[in-house]
Amino acid sequence: YLRNESFARSMDSAFFEHLAKLDCSQLKILSQLEGSVVFPRVPLIRVEGPLLVAQLIETPLLTLVNYASLVATNAARHRIMAGDSATLLEFGLRRAQGTDGGVSGSRYAFLGGFDGTSNLEAGRQFGIPCKGTHAHSYVQSFMGFQDISDPRLQNADGSWCQNFVTVVKEQLETLAGIKEQLPEGIRWVETNKGELAAFTSYAIAFPSSFLALVDTYDVLRSGLPNFLAVSLALRQCGYQPLGIRIDSGDLSYLSIQARKTMRTVEEALGDARAGGFASLGVTASNDIHEIGRASCRERV
Repeated sequence: YLRNESFARSMDSAFFEHLAKLDCSQLKILSQLEGSVVFPRVPLIRVEGPLLVAQLIETPLLTLVNYASLVATNAARHRIMAGDSATLLEFGLRRAQGTDGGVSGSRYAFLGGFDGTSNLEAGRQFGIPCKGTHAHSYVQSFMGFQDISDPRLQNADGSWCQNFVTVVKEQLETLAGIKEQLPEGIRWVETNKGELAAFTSYAIAFPSSFLALVDTYDVLRSGLPNFLAVSLALRQCGYQPLGIRIDSGDLSYLSIQARKTMRTVEEALGDARAGGFASLGVTASNDIHEIGRASCRERV
C-alpha cells in the first residue's frame, strides 16, 4: 500500500524492504498495572527498543491508553461526587464511539468505580454485573391488558397466582382510595392502561427484580401510580419491588416527589401491605454529569 502512495514514490526502496522485516523482538514495554492509582508526572508506559518500532506502536498505545483514561477518570469523578453508598450504572452503549468503544467503555467505567452496566456483551467478556430495566418502546408496545397472553404469576412460596392482572387492578383501586392524601400536584385522574399492562407483564417476567421506567407518559400522574399498583400486587404475591427509573424531565423534582408519594403510600397502607415502600430505589438517568448533583442526592 505504501509503495503505491504518491508521497512515497521517491522513497528509497530499501526502506520498504526494511519495513517488511520489522518485528518486536527487541521491544520492551514497562507499564503500570491496569487499575492502579498513578500520580501526576508518573509515566503510565515506558517503551524501549529500536526507534522505528517504538514510533510505529506509539499511536496504537496512545489510542488505547487515552480513551481508557478518559472514561475511567470520568467514572471516578462520578463516584467521588455520588459517594460510596450510591449505586452507579453505566448505560452508555447507544451513545458510545462505535461498538468497540461501547464495549471497552463499559469496562473502563466499571474499572473507574461504577457498579454495573446495561451492556450484556461487556458483561460476557469481562464479568461486569449487568443491570437495567425495560425500554420506553416496551411500554409503548402495549395497548392494554389484552396484550398479556398469560396472566399467571408464580408466587414467592411456589404456589400460583392464577390472574395477576386482577390483583393489579384491585391494587390500583386501593391506591385511588388514598390519593387524596397526596399533594395536589401528584394526584391522578386516570393512568395510562397500556403502561399499566406493560408494567404488569414485566413484573410477571421479573418478579424479583421489578424496576419500572416511569416517564414514558407522565411520571407523577401515570407512571408512578401504575408502578405502585403493580408493586402492591407483587407484595401480595411475596415479592419486594426494587424501585423506579426516571429518564427525562426535571430529575431532581420528580425524584423528590416520587419519594414523597412512596412514603405516603407506606404510611397510609401500613407495613403489612406496603412495608419498605418509603425506601424503594429511585434511579435517575439521561444527561447526568458529575458537576452539581450532590444536593439532589442529599434531598432524595
